[in-house]
Amino acid sequence: MSAGCSNGIDIGFASLDYAQIAFLGVVQGITELLPISSTAHMRIVPALLGWADPGSAFSAIMQLAALAAVLSYFAKDVRALLQGTRQAIVRRDLQSPALRMSVAIVLATIPIGIAGLALSSLLNACNTPLRSLPVIAVSSIVMAALLALSELRCTHVRRVEDMRLRDALWVGLAQVGALIPGVSRSGSTLTAALFLNFRRDDAAKFSFFLGLPAITLAGLKELWVLAHAHLPVEAWLHLLVGLTVGSASAFVAIWGLMKFLERFSTWVFVGYRGAMGVLLLIAVWAGWLA
Repeated sequence: MSAGCSNGIDIGFASLDYAQIAFLGVVQGITELLPISSTAHMRIVPALLGWADPGSAFSAIMQLAALAAVLSYFAKDVRALLQGTRQAIVRRDLQSPALRMSVAIVLATIPIGIAGLALSSLLNACNTPLRSLPVIAVSSIVMAALLALSELRCTHVRRVEDMRLRDALWVGLAQVGALIPGVSRSGSTLTAALFLNFRRDDAAKFSFFLGLPAITLAGLKELWVLAHAHLPVEAWLHLLVGLTVGSASAFVAIWGLMKFLERFSTWVFVGYRGAMGVLLLIAVWAGWLA
């Protein structure tokens, strides 16, 4: 068993110090909600700095920082959605926009819930091949190409209020791809929504809303697993530091992304992801990164 494993669970974060955890918390918080893959950065950044891989458990639990940021930034919208859904159920108003949006979010969450449970033993295993740098590099390049295609071929005129259940299902199916490191949950759902011709800022907003149940379920499941892994107290303190720092940086990331997409396209993310994937492949091929 490697030093980063406990009962078969990848817990490399426990070997890092608090400064390293705080730094990775900032990176995770920013990249979790941008369409550039937080999991990819959780592998690449430590590899570049010569640190241990914090592990898939760290990445999953740090998603709770993004959850806190989304709930804070969209507090008014989330509250209106919940209240509107409750009122629609009481009135049996099946045409309520709030109820339709809630059903869409639930429907779109089902695919990743099923796939996540089915693949959990592979996704969270120590030294899983899915977290290899070549896999992350190829995923980044593929997603850059898809995002570029969505910019070239789609009109981006629809509003999130126009979302139909089949639209939500397509976005939910795309979210399953986020189980592959390097794809990005926000990136896959944003790209799918753009292919359905939604406005860029509305596509991002639905991506954030769709992430609420998925992130909650993934984070709580990982907490449950770690609670039964007999981690030392210091390891839990590491997670607390990461979550605190990650929440603040994720909030800034949401604010920046929403402001950006109100005025600009996603080409900057296309270029970043494509360059990251190509450079990563070169680095692995040349032996600069193990």
